[in-house]
Amino acid sequence: MMKPRRALEEGHKRKFLVIVDDTPECVRALVYAAKRAQRTGGALVLLYVIEPEGPQHWLGVEDIMRAEALEKAQTMLARHAARGRDVSNVEPELVIREGKRAEEIRKLIEDDEDIAILVLAAGESSEGPGPLVTSIAAKGSGSFPIPITIVPAGLTDDAMDAIA
Repeated sequence: MMKPRRALEEGHKRKFLVIVDDTPECVRALVYAAKRAQRTGGALVLLYVIEPEGPQHWLGVEDIMRAEALEKAQTMLARHAARGRDVSNVEPELVIREGKRAEEIRKLIEDDEDIAILVLAAGESSEGPGPLVTSIAAKGSGSFPIPITIVPAGLTDDAMDAIA
């Protein structure tokens, strides 16, 4: 059973969670969440999940791959945190986890009782809304532990300013 959210209790803030990856929709979700956090007095959490690449039989190779993945995660989080600060005065909390993305998202939400909203953005592709929206929002939204906000692909920065 999911722990109750504590964002409205004294000493807590409602946190907006954004999943960081190298898709264009990630930036749209980040901009919206940063603006929303600023306007509502909330906080911003950026999560990067390092997904396993399959079994590794060479320990040295696995260590090198893990180090490279960690470096990439730190670089991407730093870049996205800077973008979040550019559009708001909110200092993002940065989180790196290893495992399957959907599982790690749920675990982080379970661990941090202040995370109240997951912000995703739809992709512009004619093939669908994007892998995160498909895997989390479309397939499992009925059992997801917190509300999910999906930012439309065509929403401009000005439009986000007006509704955030």
